[in-house]
Amino acid sequence: MGQGRDGGDFNQYLVVGGVICLLVGITALLPWIVEAVVARLGAGSLSWQLAVRRLQLSSGAAARMVNGIAVAVAGAIALQMLFTGVDGDYTKSTGYDTSRAQMQVGVPEGKDMASTAARFEETKGVREVYALSQSYLADEPWRDGPERGAQLTVGSCSALREVAKLPKCQDGDVFTVRGGEYDTDTPALSEPGRKLYLETTTPAEDDGKDVVWTLPKVLIPADSVADPTGARRGGFLMTPASVPPAVEREVRGQLYLALDESVPDAREYVRNTAAEIDPLSQPMMWSATTRSERFDSIRTGLFAGAVAVLALIGASLLVSQLEQLRERRKLLSSLIAFGTRRRTLSLSVLWQTAIPIGLGLLLAATVGIALGTVLLRMTATTVTVDWMSVLRMTGVGAGVVLVVTLLSLPPLLRMMRPDGLRTE
Repeated sequence: MGQGRDGGDFNQYLVVGGVICLLVGITALLPWIVEAVVARLGAGSLSWQLAVRRLQLSSGAAARMVNGIAVAVAGAIALQMLFTGVDGDYTKSTGYDTSRAQMQVGVPEGKDMASTAARFEETKGVREVYALSQSYLADEPWRDGPERGAQLTVGSCSALREVAKLPKCQDGDVFTVRGGEYDTDTPALSEPGRKLYLETTTPAEDDGKDVVWTLPKVLIPADSVADPTGARRGGFLMTPASVPPAVEREVRGQLYLALDESVPDAREYVRNTAAEIDPLSQPMMWSATTRSERFDSIRTGLFAGAVAVLALIGASLLVSQLEQLRERRKLLSSLIAFGTRRRTLSLSVLWQTAIPIGLGLLLAATVGIALGTVLLRMTATTVTVDWMSVLRMTGVGAGVVLVVTLLSLPPLLRMMRPDGLRTE
């Protein structure tokens, strides 16, 4: 117990052998359970009495028919419990605040920030748009490899309030931010009148020009808060009226979109608008968590494999069912000839299948939960029963039996004809 997490440092032969013995044990236990239960079943409808009596005469054959389904369901329940238990190890928080925004769209190069934001504000399903442009400032030209730098964020007062706690704000204000993550240089750079160099998309050594911004005389202090992406920005905040044209051309904009979830296909409307603005645009969907794709693939593959195994077992069960009906052809015809209703015989066949399957699925759920508990203990994970997985797998097993029963009804009806009594 507890040794299956550190690189698989456990006795693999003991675990594999134990799992096999536990699952094979179902095949030994199920016939005894079926025999013990059907021996105590009492009176009921005529179809019930026909089914119970048939099971009392040949309970072993009925149990053998459903053994495979019970083993497959038990193993699938155990695996699903294990994967649900360790799900948290493969699910990470993205940090995105999906209560404030649900999509992010980059403003294409050469497009005006204000007009682009206005297009999305007019888009159906968009409740609010936060338009923020950003770049970086340094105390020396970027080609010289500056030692100190700070972040620059440009946006309207309402947008800037999403990244910092502003004491006041009107268009034309410039703020210096305290408390940003990994930001240690802003206090040293926040000297009114100081020249700072903007990081440009075109290297300065290519055209010989640096974009220089001189800090204004009035810098309003503000405290950083988590922005919609979950990060705390530092550096400087600028409102649109305070941005020089040279700086405006170099900053790159991002639009954070708050959607109206009550509007159907709101995300598709956003994608359409983004494609009209720039066919190469790739809007980003936000989610609060992200999960390992490999983990999801393995989990999905195991579920699909379990369903496929159950389908194969169901096909085998159908063949066995049809063979048994063929052996009882004369008996069925005789009962019909004596006046037994077809509906009664059809229900009796259903009960003959449903009773062993019900007992088998109950045993499979019990063994599967026990095996899942052992596997979770082995991986030092808190034991929780994933009832949804239990219900899903038992439901699939029951569905297989229902399909087999429905497919056996047409041959059953044909075997009930009087010509079934004909002999040579």
